[in-house]
Amino acid sequence: MDNARPHFEKGGRLEMFHSVYEGMDTFLFTPRETGGIGTVHIHDAMDSKRTMILVVLALMPCFFFGMYNTGYQHWLACGLSEFPFWSLMWYGFLAVLPLVLTTYITGLTIEFASAQIKGEEIQEGFLVSGLLIPMILPVDTPLWMAAVATAFAVIFAKEVFGGTGYNIFNVALVARAFLFFAYPANMSGDNAFVPVGKALGYGPVAPDAYSCATPLGQIATSTDPATTLVGADGTPISAWDAFLGLIPGSFGETSLLCILIGGAFLLLMRIIDWRIVISVFLGAVIMGSVTHHFATPLYPNSYLTPLDQFLYGGLAFAAVFMATDPVTAARTNTGKWIYGALIGVIAILIRTYNNGYPEGAMLAVLLMNAFAPLIDWCVVQANIRRRLRRKAQSKISC
Repeated sequence: MDNARPHFEKGGRLEMFHSVYEGMDTFLFTPRETGGIGTVHIHDAMDSKRTMILVVLALMPCFFFGMYNTGYQHWLACGLSEFPFWSLMWYGFLAVLPLVLTTYITGLTIEFASAQIKGEEIQEGFLVSGLLIPMILPVDTPLWMAAVATAFAVIFAKEVFGGTGYNIFNVALVARAFLFFAYPANMSGDNAFVPVGKALGYGPVAPDAYSCATPLGQIATSTDPATTLVGADGTPISAWDAFLGLIPGSFGETSLLCILIGGAFLLLMRIIDWRIVISVFLGAVIMGSVTHHFATPLYPNSYLTPLDQFLYGGLAFAAVFMATDPVTAARTNTGKWIYGALIGVIAILIRTYNNGYPEGAMLAVLLMNAFAPLIDWCVVQANIRRRLRRKAQSKISC
């Protein structure tokens, strides 16, 4: 890389690709440039690229389990009774590979072009966003839809605001929101969320008449509040299956166990703030208890217990990997408690009292992304007023 550097410097024959070179060089190696003496820069081995890589590592339990569950759900849909581990993993890998490649190629192409046009270094935020987008989508999402949604999110939710660190909305959630409102039939949750065809030519084929909805989709479209949730093979879903993640759903959101493992790793590495995670869970538990107490057949999701709210859908995944985004979340400690609690409350309200949209975590996070600066401003102003009162009281006492 050092020998190739002169070709990408100003005046070199590959000068137009300088941003691409810098991006690859700093991705592979720790940059040598540091702030000089007297500057305000923090000298630390942990830069943003390393932070993003740790987040990617934290997503790996959900990602690998998503591979297994994709194969498992497909085998169930095909009516098979034997589940060879490596066959399921290989099927899941082949099923999600085109989706991952599509999001990364689309997003990185736009980011590389934007960095080159602006003459800036390539930002590393898409290392995480490019993996999150396929993980929060059904694995059978058409590739052209994923490409359009990724392009929309990167351009209109990130680059127009200035790039990584300046976006006000979570990029991955904007991509999912775009698909939900542009192509609701593919994202609503009441259609098949289980791959039924071969994955790049591998695997058995499910019957043509097969269909299966997500648990939340089954509840929202049911007229019986005591309806039994079933899996891809028509058998009832147990709480243990839901905890492990062996249920229909988006690729990486189904396993509460893997989400908790990834969250524990991020907390241990101090990548995310525990205040946001706990406050989201507390807000959801409180509002889930209220809606469950006042359950009504008019809104079947109100019969879900607070635990069910975390077992089904993407609420837990959003609490750990979406709401904690340091760019779009609140910055003050008090603001983080308010921000997280409101996400939990609003998510339960949306998924309970809107039968047309049984999954409320996405909209709750995006809504609070917009209000996070206002929350911080209110907290800061309250601190200022409190200190002014304290100062005035100290003068009076003197």
